[in-house]
Amino acid sequence: MPKPPADSPAPRSTAKRATLKTISEITGLSLSTVSLSLRGGASLKEETRRKVAEAAALVGYIPDRAGVRLRTGKTNVIALVLDGADEAIDFASHMIRGIGEAIAGTRYHLTVIPEFDRLASQESVRYILENRTADGVIITHTGLRDRRVQMLMDADFPFVSHGRTEFFTPHPFHDFHAEAFAEMAVERLVAKGCKRLMLTVGDDTTTNFHNIERTFSRAVQKAGVTGRVLVQKNYRPAAPEVRQFGRDLAADPNRPDGVIYDSEIRAISVLLGLADCGVLLGRDIQFVCKQTSDMLSTVFPTADTIEEDVYTAGLELTRLLLRRIAGEPAEQLQTLSEPVAHWRS
Repeated sequence: MPKPPADSPAPRSTAKRATLKTISEITGLSLSTVSLSLRGGASLKEETRRKVAEAAALVGYIPDRAGVRLRTGKTNVIALVLDGADEAIDFASHMIRGIGEAIAGTRYHLTVIPEFDRLASQESVRYILENRTADGVIITHTGLRDRRVQMLMDADFPFVSHGRTEFFTPHPFHDFHAEAFAEMAVERLVAKGCKRLMLTVGDDTTTNFHNIERTFSRAVQKAGVTGRVLVQKNYRPAAPEVRQFGRDLAADPNRPDGVIYDSEIRAISVLLGLADCGVLLGRDIQFVCKQTSDMLSTVFPTADTIEEDVYTAGLELTRLLLRRIAGEPAEQLQTLSEPVAHWRS
């Protein structure tokens, strides 16, 4: 058989693009049922949704995003505006994994917008609002009067925040129960005989900080011990200056005997600095640290930690957002996650 000339056009693929009709023919379901299932179809049986999802995956069905948006005004996109400056270990990966798990099997896809500046984060939200590039937004690390929250509420745009605010108007949120964290940490240190406590944080601009700080102050007063708050936002959590702070703390004759940290990285750096000068965890000083990974307990196996489950937070934030997109009232979409203590020493 003669070969085609070298300059002849490549033959076109005869494979047709999979459509709703393709899936309908495979499953034996109506076009309307297939369409509803691929759009979320909460009213459909789980078996039906699974059957459609498997058929769609088998034939490589890809929704026409432009067509969907023209017909429905929906993008089928959830945007996560993620604070990239967070000091919690594995925060971003756990959060994204939780969101991904929650949208699996739905019509939604995730767009992640990492921001390292709060003003840039505002501009990202503004862009989403002006261009309608998502059906809903998840934001993290809220402040007391968070401008991003105000913008989203003013636009009546579906969103949920990882963190609370002090706005009078209710909005959807899921947050770590910071007040319980502070109470548990103080009670643990006092039970171990500590009299001079110190709360150390890296970011004092969030609502989370204010909730922890207020509760810490009340808890130490109630326990009859002294307490002070130190903010270390001028240094990166693993900076040499943080380890040096541990050395300086070791030489301080009035150093605290109990320390609460909101960052595992900072806690490790300070504990290493203390150890450089012979001040040992559990013998000379007590620590309680907020935990989002296993790193601190790997380096210091006796360290007491209080866990925030960021993966579960991602799941819950997404569920709340989908309910908000469906029209549920904001005041019914406000939840807290309880801290889990890991007392080791």
